[in-house]
Amino acid sequence: MAQAALETAIAAAAGTRDATYRKVAWRLMPFILLCYVANYIDRTNIGIAQIHLRTDLGFTEDVYGIGVGLFFVGFILFEIPSNMLLQRIGARKTLLRIMVGWGVVSAATMFVRTPFEFYTARVLLGMAEAGFFPGVLLYLTYWFPSTRRTRMTALFFLGLPLSGIVGAPLSGWIMHAFAEVQGLKSWQWLFLLEGIPSILLGLAAFAYLQDRPADATWLTAGEKATIAADLAREQAAKVH
Repeated sequence: MAQAALETAIAAAAGTRDATYRKVAWRLMPFILLCYVANYIDRTNIGIAQIHLRTDLGFTEDVYGIGVGLFFVGFILFEIPSNMLLQRIGARKTLLRIMVGWGVVSAATMFVRTPFEFYTARVLLGMAEAGFFPGVLLYLTYWFPSTRRTRMTALFFLGLPLSGIVGAPLSGWIMHAFAEVQGLKSWQWLFLLEGIPSILLGLAAFAYLQDRPADATWLTAGEKATIAADLAREQAAKVH
């Protein structure tokens, strides 16, 4: 009977632990996934806008190609500093900075007129976006031990195909529906309307997310203790 009682207790503890991590996953992952979709749409909408942008501004293929490539210059230069800043100021402030920054830069791309302005916008977009992807992966380590984090990471990666499913039709519709509305070109509306959601999501991230489980008012003391114990046990195993 003692063995049966022990097995029942272990099963109950496992069920409670699973429920805790399901609660965390449902709280965090849909929002993070939405942020990733917005992120990738803002990064790639330049490809959809390119024909009209080049025609309207008289950009050559070389100008366009250089501008697209310069995004990665800003991205690479600020990737590590961005993640160091995340550890210092926390996820909420970092996502606020990154998402509002890239949303503003993406929307402001509607005002470019010269190759230099185009290059500047692309570098700034890369700088603003730097750290988002690895930052989210780091953020997940604060909430899930590695055995559970693998599934959360795989779920996060779904943002890439989802952005293609959602982003391409959305961008195409904007380009078609808003051409010459209020005297603006279709590509100008594209950058504006797809930049605004990122700004709003950045503000929402600051209000909605917490930096660590200990800060989450929606977790009970027992749930916080469960996560803290699992993460501490994992860290201790790495040390030994």
